[in-house]
Amino acid sequence: MQPLSIDRVSTLIERGPVVLVTTSDGQQDNVMTVSWTMVTGYGGTLAMATGPWNHSYKTLKETRECVVAVPSADLLDAAVTIGTQSGAVCDKFAITKLTRRPSERVRPPGIEECLANIECRVVEFLDRHNIIILEAVAAHAVEGWEAADMLHAVGDGTFLTGGKRLDRRDAMRAKLPPGL
Repeated sequence: MQPLSIDRVSTLIERGPVVLVTTSDGQQDNVMTVSWTMVTGYGGTLAMATGPWNHSYKTLKETRECVVAVPSADLLDAAVTIGTQSGAVCDKFAITKLTRRPSERVRPPGIEECLANIECRVVEFLDRHNIIILEAVAAHAVEGWEAADMLHAVGDGTFLTGGKRLDRRDAMRAKLPPGL
């Protein structure tokens, strides 16, 4: 074994799927890429990490609802684009050509191209840890989702899927707006 920097420890544990989280303030829909999610039990309670640095965070605080959409590996480039752009300056649905899917129980749309859409209400903000606890209120998945390749962020601009490592470091560096 070789020494590993403490700031990289989370990359050893984090192998949950990358998700796309949609929000809506009633005027504009937005979508953000989240690479740190977890279930908090065997029911429909989830947690994700994000905070005030993210444009969608304000909307989450105000509306207390979102959709957690689970993309397959073929949406990697869309996920990277979404994660490197700000909804404050662009329509991420338009630039990625993702299709809004009407939700049943929350205002934000799901994403038609994803394997699953989990409609959620915010239960709690754990500000000290930048964690948001979500409760699923409805969920939909495509047939065969269990066998699909999902994306798993390594934390250095690379992703794992189906045993393969996919490198998007250059794309992630190139698209970050100044100051983000």
